[in-house]
Amino acid sequence: MRRNKEYLPTSRSGAVNSLYLFAGIVLLVLVGLGWVLVDMGAVQAKRGDELFMYCAAGMRVPIEKIVADYEREFGVPVRVTYDGSNTLLSAITAHQKGDLYLAADDLYIKQAQDTGLVQEMLPLATMRPVIAVAKGNPKNIQSLDDLFRDGVKTALGNPEQAAVGKMTKKLLTDSGHWEKIEARVTETGVFEPTVPAVANAVKVGAIDAGVIWDTTAKIFPGLDYVAVPELDPGASDVTLGVLTSSNQPTAALHFARYVAARDKGLPVFSEGGWEVVEGDVWADRPELTFYCGSVNRRAVEPVLEAFQKREGVVVNTVYNGCGILTGQMQTIVDQDQGKGFPDTYMACDVYYLDTVKEMFQDAVNVSDTEVVIAVQKGNPKNITSLQDLTKPGMRVSVGQPKQCTIGVLTKQLLEQEGVYEGVMDNVVTQTTTSALLVPTVATGSLDAALAYATDTLAEGDKIDVVRIKSPAGKAVQPFSIARSSNQKYLSRRLYTAISQSKDEFEEAGFHWRLDDVTGIEGADRLPGSQGTDFLDSPATISSPK
Repeated sequence: MRRNKEYLPTSRSGAVNSLYLFAGIVLLVLVGLGWVLVDMGAVQAKRGDELFMYCAAGMRVPIEKIVADYEREFGVPVRVTYDGSNTLLSAITAHQKGDLYLAADDLYIKQAQDTGLVQEMLPLATMRPVIAVAKGNPKNIQSLDDLFRDGVKTALGNPEQAAVGKMTKKLLTDSGHWEKIEARVTETGVFEPTVPAVANAVKVGAIDAGVIWDTTAKIFPGLDYVAVPELDPGASDVTLGVLTSSNQPTAALHFARYVAARDKGLPVFSEGGWEVVEGDVWADRPELTFYCGSVNRRAVEPVLEAFQKREGVVVNTVYNGCGILTGQMQTIVDQDQGKGFPDTYMACDVYYLDTVKEMFQDAVNVSDTEVVIAVQKGNPKNITSLQDLTKPGMRVSVGQPKQCTIGVLTKQLLEQEGVYEGVMDNVVTQTTTSALLVPTVATGSLDAALAYATDTLAEGDKIDVVRIKSPAGKAVQPFSIARSSNQKYLSRRLYTAISQSKDEFEEAGFHWRLDDVTGIEGADRLPGSQGTDFLDSPATISSPK
């Protein structure tokens, strides 16, 4: 520094210091700008970098339009490769890369899910196989038998590559025509790898007829089509899957929801002749309102946290006694014309779901827990049965029947065992939720509480548990979806997340009721159990109305 000072003229020192100060300010500004750019990049990365999608060739027209709309609206590029559904599945299996897979038949999506390649599934539309012919139907093809006439050349999708080929083979095998048509096409026609290839062969006149999807025939210029009874049963569900290989599942789900939204992607499919599903209302960051009985809280909280993070959504969860929750529902319907009504409801027991059954369309029993007697550590009052709670001087807490399920179950249990009046004579406190029962004993305030077994686990060092041998002392927890919800498909995926959480429920002390934790179809419905007679088949959750 001394050398610099001697070198520079004294009269310039102020200017030099100003220069250093200016340079320092510029440097700070650049550093700050750099952090802003980094932060902006982080936001963009959070939204998602380029997405990669495998798409059945027959979906090209609507998907190109939807991708263009999405890129324009959100600035996220979506790169798509088109081919036969089975060919694409083979590529996904081999490479284990990519974000999304749209197949022409949900058979492939389910196969991908069964092998761990697909996590979420979003249904989009339905289509059916038909016989495509040139405009005006010059060969007058009216039936499947007409394909065997002399001079008629036919094209089919390759069953090993295209979904329409696989569907055609299955349907015509069932009808007894496959061997004959296969030989005929091998001799005079052609097997193509994709639906567009079949359609194009008919359009240019190289082939007289070809089996394609009705939706392809509607949008392909120069084609007419003929529906025949042998192919009519072949309705195919078009389903979009989010791949487990995706490094950005939240961004992939954002795009998938866009494609499957009733006011975004689905109208594009509808305009092209597809029979679309109802779909959810589009929201950049959807919000679900979830009413949840207090007993379920310990099990569902970690599930909800993971679900919100992966989907990039908000689940506004209201925990309370089910009497209070159902009362709030009724108030919303009566006073607010349904505004703010929950999308989903997981009751403490089927009893309280039954009280609002007309408001919900789908339900399945997920778990159960038993009602037990919680007593002070060491059981100083030597309580061994419900009868002991009728002894003079006992101080007991129970749930309030009009506000929570545990109160209703307790009343039913005590009445069935013939001790209702005797126990109620010793009741000091009636709580509004099950969560408040155990603390009355853990703090030493009362001698016993009739509580859920699951609620006793957190206070295991302060209380003991006396089990009750009665079939009436069991609560069954159903999950249901509101008829009025505009987010039924998102609600279904929330159910799927819960149905895959057996460990969390068992760790919380519940008994698991779902035989197949990967989906609705394997659910234990408990036929004849209280409150379940109004429920539809479990499969209805996969087809919201």
